[in-house]
Amino acid sequence: MIVKYNRFGYLIGEGFSNVFKNKKSTGASLMIMCATMIIFGIFLMLSENINHFVDDIKSEQGFQVFIETDATEEQIQEVGDKIRALDGVSTVDFKDKEYAMNFVKEKFGDKAELLDGYDSDFFSTSYIVTLTDLKLSKNVQNEILKFENIKRITSSDETVTTLLAVANGIKIVTAVILILLVIISIFIISNTIKLTVHARRKEISIMKYVGATNSFIRWPFIVEGMIIGILASAISILIVGGAYSLLAEQAVNNSFMIKIGLSLLSFKDMISSIIVVYMLLGIGIGALGSVISMRKYLKV
Repeated sequence: MIVKYNRFGYLIGEGFSNVFKNKKSTGASLMIMCATMIIFGIFLMLSENINHFVDDIKSEQGFQVFIETDATEEQIQEVGDKIRALDGVSTVDFKDKEYAMNFVKEKFGDKAELLDGYDSDFFSTSYIVTLTDLKLSKNVQNEILKFENIKRITSSDETVTTLLAVANGIKIVTAVILILLVIISIFIISNTIKLTVHARRKEISIMKYVGATNSFIRWPFIVEGMIIGILASAISILIVGGAYSLLAEQAVNNSFMIKIGLSLLSFKDMISSIIVVYMLLGIGIGALGSVISMRKYLKV
């Protein structure tokens, strides 16, 4: 048990020693990883905010169910209860005849006086329905049309389709960019660490001659790569977090953002997921880069 512990301690210690011993290669790897992870962070937070915008807009998208003008209050209430009971329905907001008349007057604008001869009984009551998932829009509408006392349904299906296409497009583009960044990072880090390995090729050859296993030789370099990855992640989080917080604070007070009713996610809202993603990414890239860079020197 003591031997295993000492061996583990040696491998970890060698990894830390390599980080400080090879300052040039460590610095180069650190800068490259920081640059890559900052770009990664920009796209990640951009993606999170765009998805947040889309979700906000989607949550406000729905359709309007108009009730027959001669329907009784009991029948109107029954329709509302049936709509609320449908799967996928999020909110059901009742709009009376007075609301309908005022809405039409607003649409008429300067010509609203044309409606002076009409009272609210001329207009229909309605329900504005929002959904938990916009993909269910068509199915829910078809179910509602089966109910009695339904006059018509108005919806913005084209807007819904566009929003879903935008959301899916953003996810695909972001995923492709992030995958490319990871591949580029692994390639650059492996080549950078390879310089360190090359400088110690004689030491590695001697270790192999005296019976050291490949894993025993490899682990200090893997630990080195993981340490560099953790350091790069921490530095990148501080830089990206600080810059994003400043930009988000300015965006909150931006008149255009206020006018359109959209807001950015705060860094606190994303910090936990960013830390997990960055640490996994940093450790993974560092370790994998080290493994790749060692292959040539561990061949028998």
